Amino acid sequence: MASPPHFYRLAGIFGPWLLWPSLLLLAIGIYGGLVLAPPDYQQGEGFRIMYVHVPSAYLSTTIYAMMAVTSAIGLIWRIKLAHAVAASAAPIGASFTAVALVTGMLWGKPMWGTYWEWDPRLTSELILLFIYFGYMSLRASFEDISKADRASGLLAVIGVVNLPIIHYSVIWWSSLHQGPSIKKLGAPSISNDMLWPLLLLIGASTLFFGAMLLYRVRAEVLDREHNSRWVQDLFGETPGAG
Repeated sequence: MASPPHFYRLAGIFGPWLLWPSLLLLAIGIYGGLVLAPPDYQQGEGFRIMYVHVPSAYLSTTIYAMMAVTSAIGLIWRIKLAHAVAASAAPIGASFTAVALVTGMLWGKPMWGTYWEWDPRLTSELILLFIYFGYMSLRASFEDISKADRASGLLAVIGVVNLPIIHYSVIWWSSLHQGPSIKKLGAPSISNDMLWPLLLLIGASTLFFGAMLLYRVRAEVLDREHNSRWVQDLFGETPGAG
């Protein structure tokens, strides 16, 4: 899998197998959450924003954790493809983080009376977005791809310390943010007719991320390997042509 041409070929095969099921499951989950699920007894119809917010928040941290792991692999074993995966995941992770913050603000206005509070969970999630931006900006500041990989990879590994703060902030500090509803020792504190669309959307969003990542890594590999013989053979070019 560390071979760019081998990965490029496999990503092209598996990308559609992740994309189309994810779109189907997203449609089912959205219908179940927005139409079939009953209103919440406290939050009314406003609770439905969680069907976008929760998958986005989950992926914002999951994608960054993956970035940190692949960056560490790239730094330790000098595997260029690992850096390519991290670089490709960053814009997707930043997008999910932004969606999580915006939907959280929209939910907070009717529930808290304000769009924003310097709550530990909200603040640490905002810091995560800044780390994503910092990672992408640092990469863009280097013309040498090897230097960009090393500098941004180191930032990704250091930034992972923010993830446990995001996860445990509602437990460690007094927080306005709602506590865990699914990950509990007992039964989840959410009814099954509300829970299944949420779980389905989390799974569907994860598949969608996987598809988008494969497509982006393929483009990143082509950009990095554009002078390689296998890329020139792939597009029917000869060295020095074009």
